[in-house]
Amino acid sequence: MDQHTRQLSRGYSAVFATIAIWSVPSLFQFYLNRFYDPWSQNFYRYAVACLAIIPFVLLQFGRGPKIDARAVMACLVPCLPNVVHQITQVVALFYMGPGVYAIFIRSSVIFTALLALALFPEERSVIRQWQFQVGTLLGLVGAFGVIWFQSNGQDRHIALPGLFIAFTASFCWALYASLMKRPSARLGPIRSFGIVSIITSTLLLPLCLLFGNIATPLQVSSHVNVILIISAVSCITLAHVLYYVAIREIGVALSQSLQLLCPMGALGLSAFIFHERLTHAQLISAAILLVGAFLAMQTKPAALPETAENI
Repeated sequence: MDQHTRQLSRGYSAVFATIAIWSVPSLFQFYLNRFYDPWSQNFYRYAVACLAIIPFVLLQFGRGPKIDARAVMACLVPCLPNVVHQITQVVALFYMGPGVYAIFIRSSVIFTALLALALFPEERSVIRQWQFQVGTLLGLVGAFGVIWFQSNGQDRHIALPGLFIAFTASFCWALYASLMKRPSARLGPIRSFGIVSIITSTLLLPLCLLFGNIATPLQVSSHVNVILIISAVSCITLAHVLYYVAIREIGVALSQSLQLLCPMGALGLSAFIFHERLTHAQLISAAILLVGAFLAMQTKPAALPETAENI
């Protein structure tokens, strides 16, 4: 097996693992919204994720490029849209169900494609392929269809503030994913997410102190706190490390497009747990999204340069 084949194998394995994991975050967040305000929920989830990754960062101490001020600054910039994304995605769940949100957030693929086109010349060969273009377009049509036909019980479309908040979450996620490509390639997925988790937790703390309730963990049951911990370790720590591997090996654009598959698991679980139901128009839109995801999967990523750290 040559180097390029091994690279693709690692990339696809990592991205499909993130698809499985990222089918459930909106369900965790939707549940936790009953007990945690958005500010405290995000701070504590990221703080737990940070504690979970730090031991692995320490184990890799001395390997690869040194973590210096330049590396920290490179990770700081992506953390800014990441903080906005974390807050807005939780707030969006006050306006829509977790299954619908899981579909809508996949609209980030179009922003990612445009950002990758502008920032990463090595990814332009992927974006120029017709399968990627048609697949992304169909995925977006499906994502917007699912949220547009969301009923609030009075045969009206979703409230505009909810749409705007979800749109902001989608754009900020795409911006974060694009800006993390260079730092994750230079430092490796574990160390780069270690820095990101520390910075993001630090940025979320004052927001929690100003707008949230820092004492929430002491005011809810241990069962709720256990769910928050599971959500943080799986959906933030593990998933982000795997996602960094994916964008390093097969690129940002393709990694994001394959995330179009995430909503299917979210929809099934949300229907079972929270009794969320889709209209016929939403089901047709979801089918269009799946077709788009299948087409995007047919693209062939260009060979990317080997990086300092392999896991």
